[in-house]
Amino acid sequence: MSKISELAIVEDGAVIGKDVTIAPFCFISSEAVVGDGTTIAANSSIYGKTIIGKNNRIFSNAVIGSIPQDLKFNGEDVELIIGDDNTIREFTLFNPGTKGGGGKTIVGNHNLFMGYVHLGHDVIIGNHCILANAVTLAGHVELGDYVVVGGITPIHQFVHIGDYAMVGGASALAQDIPPYCMAEGNRASLRGLNLTGLRRNLDRKDINALKSAYRELFESGKPLKETASTILDETKNFYVTDLCNFVIKTKRGIPFERKNI
Repeated sequence: MSKISELAIVEDGAVIGKDVTIAPFCFISSEAVVGDGTTIAANSSIYGKTIIGKNNRIFSNAVIGSIPQDLKFNGEDVELIIGDDNTIREFTLFNPGTKGGGGKTIVGNHNLFMGYVHLGHDVIIGNHCILANAVTLAGHVELGDYVVVGGITPIHQFVHIGDYAMVGGASALAQDIPPYCMAEGNRASLRGLNLTGLRRNLDRKDINALKSAYRELFESGKPLKETASTILDETKNFYVTDLCNFVIKTKRGIPFERKNI
């Protein structure tokens, strides 16, 4: 059975799963769905049409699903969708989507959001990501899987960060970071491959292929997208293909120090 404190406010219409714990002084909206095994600690609020999956842990004073911080928002029907097995720490703020961004903010599974993390409207987060304390994502930001972002890092709207990328703490990110890469600084720029993360998940052959592609793309001084297209024609490696496709499709550009030919 679920354990809902008598001091919590759960509006009529809210759907509460099995074995859910809701602590004192929480607020749960009439449109909210809380999945099985989820725990919501004291003083947290779940607003609007927020769908929370199974076995999530939401810590004290989290504000989940409050209206977007977008002056164009005019009460449209929007959603926040959170997957399973996420840890959402104290004083986090997650906003739903907006009409102009598709109407949904989407969070995957097995992510860790440390204290004071903010997810803006229409953000998309993959799986197994770690966002350290006070990471701030503006609207429409997209993170792939296994992304790590160091603390006190703001990320500009519409930025896209690829799988297995890492952004160092106290950075300020305004452009796209390709998969498997590492960036840091204000403004953040590429510092190489995220080798620590790659060694946990990829074999040496794939890592060596990525090293070769990285040097050709970002250290050769050649035109970036033309080089990516050339590599695509020559490679059969899945990870190199992924990296090059990201480079070709980037809309905000990739921050790196260009070499003179």
